[in-house]
Amino acid sequence: MSLRKFLTSKVFFTQLAIALVVVVALAFVILKWLDFTTNHGEEITVPDLSKLSVEAAEEKLDALDLEYVLLDTTDFQAGYPKFSVVKQDPIAGAKVKEGRKIYIKINSDKYQAVTIPDLIEKTLRQVEPTLKSLGLEVGKKTYKPYLGKDMVLELYLDGKKLKVGDKVSKASKIDLVLGDGKVGYEEEIDTVDTNIDNETPVDDEF
Repeated sequence: MSLRKFLTSKVFFTQLAIALVVVVALAFVILKWLDFTTNHGEEITVPDLSKLSVEAAEEKLDALDLEYVLLDTTDFQAGYPKFSVVKQDPIAGAKVKEGRKIYIKINSDKYQAVTIPDLIEKTLRQVEPTLKSLGLEVGKKTYKPYLGKDMVLELYLDGKKLKVGDKVSKASKIDLVLGDGKVGYEEEIDTVDTNIDNETPVDDEF
């Protein structure tokens, strides 16, 4: 049979139809397999893990076929229980696929310690932002006679005088002793003995 006759024969069209059906069926199966393996159209809403313990967060994520990765701890935040979830990524309400990893950070169990810098004889305007940047608060302010007004003279924590290099917990309230801009004078009176011992009298000579 010549090629021309074969291409116009019933056998050729039958085989072509069968091939097309096979191709379509194979494409359908592949698309279904891809939908199944990638969970096409199926999304999971990320739950809110805020303030949950790591164990409770793990149980909540397991129920949704999600995983978690613990990154690290954050500075202690008073509004959260110790070792509870403070931050998560993706955030609550986000849409993710099954098996997605949720990255979490947990609260520390106590405030971190910071070092007291040299703040003596610096102005209150300089000292306040420095303390705040360290996570400390300005507590009670008292004044005593000193030429420099609002000059920091002493620092205290719970009645204990602080010095440069001391360690204190973040969020501590630091009491300040400041200069009032006045000078306190203490007059000392020296008593001078006007009597001169062993004085040799001088005779007038004429």
